[in-house]
Amino acid sequence: MKITVIGGGGVRSMFLAKSIARKAQQLGIDELCFMDNNEEKLRIYGGMAAHVARLLCPQMKFSLTSDAVKAVKDADYVITTIRVGEDDMRAKDERIALNKGILGQETTGAAGFSFAMRSVPALAEYCELIKKYSSQNVKVFNFTNPAGVVSQTLRDMGYDFTYGICDAPSGMLRSFALLYNASPDDISGEVYGLNHLSYFKSIMLNGKEIMPQLIENDEAYIKTDMRYFDKELLRDRKCILNEYLYYFYYREKAVENILNADKTRGEQIRDINKSMTDELSKMDIENDFEGCLEVFSKWYGMREGSYMASETGVKRTQPWKFDIYEEDDGGYAGVALKFIENAQSGITGTMIMCIPNNGSIDGLRDDDVVEITCDVSADGCVPHRMGKVDEQNLEIIRRVKIYERLASKAIRQKDKRTAVQALTLHPLVNSYSLAKKLIDEYIEHNKEYSNGWK
Repeated sequence: MKITVIGGGGVRSMFLAKSIARKAQQLGIDELCFMDNNEEKLRIYGGMAAHVARLLCPQMKFSLTSDAVKAVKDADYVITTIRVGEDDMRAKDERIALNKGILGQETTGAAGFSFAMRSVPALAEYCELIKKYSSQNVKVFNFTNPAGVVSQTLRDMGYDFTYGICDAPSGMLRSFALLYNASPDDISGEVYGLNHLSYFKSIMLNGKEIMPQLIENDEAYIKTDMRYFDKELLRDRKCILNEYLYYFYYREKAVENILNADKTRGEQIRDINKSMTDELSKMDIENDFEGCLEVFSKWYGMREGSYMASETGVKRTQPWKFDIYEEDDGGYAGVALKFIENAQSGITGTMIMCIPNNGSIDGLRDDDVVEITCDVSADGCVPHRMGKVDEQNLEIIRRVKIYERLASKAIRQKDKRTAVQALTLHPLVNSYSLAKKLIDEYIEHNKEYSNGWK
């Protein structure tokens, strides 16, 4: 089996390599290819990933390439994690919105539309190559943000072999298991909503419902990403919220905190990644891996420690570390690998993914891509039937889904009018006049990557 990672020069490449190499023999993965069109970052971060893969599974063939055709040739599974325009464009995406007093977060905020303008055309080109050169039954797991809009648009374009993946829900479940000194294998959750806008309606630990006591557990608001919410809000919603719902329920606080901070999240990431890359570029990736890992850990630890800190005023307290041999949840690679494991095993497994609704949530269309708990087996991926859900939660979900539908149409047709409609409806924009100004600026901002808008 061959797995290809498009975007293999990203700073998370080592994590991907670790997760895949650990499972390689069990799943029959005999070839892993990391592809990136930034050859220097591929040399650095792909090179570090190669070292990790060799340590964990020396018999697996590992290759680095900037040739997309070579990368996807005969691939059985492809993971896409690209950032078109890299960190500079993300920082500008967010600033354009913030300059108008609008949340500029790259997935949930208005900046996500700008990011999608660049992401979708690039991913569509890769999907065409995958159709032509990869295995007949290839599956593509998309982690490229904004995952909600991107996953919806790729499906609307007919790429039915694509699935959206995100490690936020599974990461939250893992943190809850650790809170109760339990194995992550013993916890599960019923999730419904959209990517970065989902709700846990049930959380089971060893077959017992724990959500009511979790909501009342003060320690959970310190040790997990429930830290971003007031207990009263979760009592009111009677469920656990995806951490990104902070931007919806505390919108004015998020914008105020970001404007008062020295840097946006995008600017933090840009500066940390640049400093890390500059320092690593002067080092011997192949022969001084331990030294490179020390440098990487220093900078990446800063990045993780500042996660959502500017927006919320709350910092994660657990120190970050990377241990090649220590078991972890595998991040988004872990989600992809769980899908592969379920598909191969002959038994049905439960996981959280972004797939078409197909009657799961009442009030949404069948072709609406949702983030939902589903059953995965060799026969495919089937969402759990959620039926009628809380009307307040559904109202936010529907509003954002209509935005995503319109965003998909606008990006596919490069239609400015539809783009304005999309952002006008977005709950965090909610203004026709501001939507018009944003779209004008985003079209100009992205003209190098997505021209021809009318």
